This record gives sequence, structure tokens and C-alpha cells, in this order.
Amino acid sequence: MITCNVVINRGFNIFEVNMPRSQKNDNFVDKTFTIVADLLLQVIPTTSREKEAFTYYRDGMSAQSEGEYAEALQNYYEAMRLEIDPYDRSYILYNIGLIHTSNGQHAKALEYYSQALARNPSLPQALNNMAVICHYRGEQAIEESDLESSEAWFEQAAQYWRQAIELAPNNYIEAQNWLQITGRG
Repeated sequence: MITCNVVINRGFNIFEVNMPRSQKNDNFVDKTFTIVADLLLQVIPTTSREKEAFTYYRDGMSAQSEGEYAEALQNYYEAMRLEIDPYDRSYILYNIGLIHTSNGQHAKALEYYSQALARNPSLPQALNNMAVICHYRGEQAIEESDLESSEAWFEQAAQYWRQAIELAPNNYIEAQNWLQITGRG
């Protein structure tokens, strides 16, 4: 299991304590989630492999929420190695996509969102994020006076947003407005 190093400073003495991320978390909501998740894992019949995969996934989410992206990716990759359920894998892949989006690695993010959708086509948030990236690239192309590329990026964004809205009609109001205003709706 991946451990976190917590440094405790007592005067000039520094002690290093290794503990799993799930035991270290100071956030009330994350602690509550961890407790509930641990209880569910005890009650619901799952294999030790599934439990271990979920532990890595949970620790990945915790690290991601704290901006510890390298640690989160390590946990997600371990979860992917263990997890066999396509639906569960889709959320791991989606979260990896989120990290790459946050790091500005848009091509990688698009790849991971696509992989998530291949395993779970009912992820409107992945489609929305793909649309946002395409829209951003369209805006960049305009700034570079590349109108042909911008139009292609905007059309791709529109396609992703239409799919996301089809899955979640009450969401993505700004995207719906953009589609209407630009005549892509």
C-alpha cells in the first residue's frame, strides 16, 4: 500500500510517521467518506482484489482533492491494475483525465476521457470536459488567426456538448446557450 509521510515537528526533533493516506486525512467530508466506504467494504461481499482496488481509488481521490496529482496518479494506476469491472475502471480513467486536464495536458486528458467513455458511455461529465478542451483549443486557434482550425475545434466541442446534453438534459446550461447562439444546437 502507498503510504504518506507525515512529519511531526517537536522543537528540533523531527519524526517521520508512515501511515496510509486514508488514515491521515484531516478533511471532515473525506474522513466521513472513508469511514462509510470502509463500512460498505466490510458489509458488501467483495473480493480482496476489489477491496484493494477501491482502497487505491479512494486514496487517489483523496490525493487529487489535495492537489497531490503525482500521488493520485500512482494510486489510480494501481487501482487500474487491480480493477476488472469496466464501469469502475471508467471512473478511474475519468479521474486520470481530470488530472491531465488540470496539468494542461489536453491531448492526454482527451485520450483518458475517451477510454472512460468506451467503458461507460453514460458519463456526460467526460463529454463535457472533452467539449471544454475542444472549445479552449478553438479559442487558441482564433488567437493564432487560424480560423479553419478554430471552426473544427468548435464543431468538435459542439458534438461533445450535444452528446452530454442528451445524457443530462438539465445540465450544461452555458453549453446549451453557446450551442444556440452559435447555431450549432
